[in-house]
Amino acid sequence: MWYHKPAINEELLQSLPNLKVVASSGVGIDHLDLKLLSSYGVKVSNTPFIVSTDTADMGMALLLASSRRVVEGHEMAVSPDTECFPADWLGVEVSGATLGIVGMGTIGYKVAERAKAFEMKILYHNRNQRKKEEESAVGAVYCKKIDDLLQQSDFVLLAVNLTPQTHKLIGKRELELMKPTATLINISRGLVVDQDALVEALQNKVIKAAALDVTYPEPLPRDHPLLKLKNVIITPHIGSATKTTRWVMMEEMAESIEAGLAGLPVPREVL
Repeated sequence: MWYHKPAINEELLQSLPNLKVVASSGVGIDHLDLKLLSSYGVKVSNTPFIVSTDTADMGMALLLASSRRVVEGHEMAVSPDTECFPADWLGVEVSGATLGIVGMGTIGYKVAERAKAFEMKILYHNRNQRKKEEESAVGAVYCKKIDDLLQQSDFVLLAVNLTPQTHKLIGKRELELMKPTATLINISRGLVVDQDALVEALQNKVIKAAALDVTYPEPLPRDHPLLKLKNVIITPHIGSATKTTRWVMMEEMAESIEAGLAGLPVPREVL
């Protein structure tokens, strides 16, 4: 499966009686009904580890691009109407700012490692607190309550899996807890954010900006209000989109398929 296609439903499973394994690209498995697949004796694998480095890089790229208004700056620099660069055209300083990471798994932790190099103060919210030595290595402080993280952070970065518990985790209430100068960065799944509430928050300056590698749907309808806002950067779900990573993802998927067909343990099986 690539980009969640084809859709795996009961009709498809009934038409493929010899199906043994579904190899899905990337980390997320929210598009798969694991119970249904298991009932047909079909194993599932994904490619969770290879994507983490590139996705963390993408998170930092979005943070920097948004804070320094890189996209707006490029548009200004190449515009045929530009005669001079305004002296009061300013971005937001990253060094010394507070980054709140929601979801401190492999990707979230790699983001923290990068943020440390930018001398950022790092807060994180996770189902489970990381080991003290892991926290110390990146200078991260655990927030048991997400509200505490939202209220203190200059940048809030989402790196959680999409589950029933994280569906629309960031809604109107959570956005209103954030600083009016804060930026929301999403590298997880579009449905982790209540998109209508986000549009309203950006339009009414409840928060300063958003940088999104994921939306719902993907791509957005061409008349969607998010596409018209100057304080939003949207990229086409390219967190893992480098030549090396995509090649390795394909290799890992092929390994899982070969193992499943041979009746061997499936590498990276989702249990």
